[in-house]
Amino acid sequence: MNRKKNHSERPDTQASRLGRIGEIQAAEFLKIRGYSIAAMNFKTPIGRNRKGVALTGEIDIVAVKDNTVCFVEVKTRSDDPAPQSAVNLRKQRQITRASRNYLKVFDVGNKKVRYDVISIVARKGRAPQITHFEGFWSPRKYNKIQWSGDFLSDS
Repeated sequence: MNRKKNHSERPDTQASRLGRIGEIQAAEFLKIRGYSIAAMNFKTPIGRNRKGVALTGEIDIVAVKDNTVCFVEVKTRSDDPAPQSAVNLRKQRQITRASRNYLKVFDVGNKKVRYDVISIVARKGRAPQITHFEGFWSPRKYNKIQWSGDFLSDS
């Protein structure tokens, strides 16, 4: 029997297994530091691309501490000394859009919002090296620019 491939599912590769393990380690790391985990692998529609194909955004971890909701992207590598470099502008924009949907769906009140990255270097035979980058980016850079009629005036 042929089974249709679901493109939203991760293929079961060594890299995807390492990523899942990294996300679990990152969640434990956050819990030890006083965060509560509100969601893991939150998926939501975030729009359409230029060809009209629906796009889905995913947030690896939504964590809460004190009065702050943290949207956390986890990057795990076995040999790269700087996994966080993979969180490029496109990925930041995707997570920012997904987080806006999360905030609409789950009324979080007047909590602050922060975008973090947890970088994990998991070398064979060594303890994982975990680094938490708080406030890795700001969502303001992805706000739509509103122009007013007086931007050309000489005042």
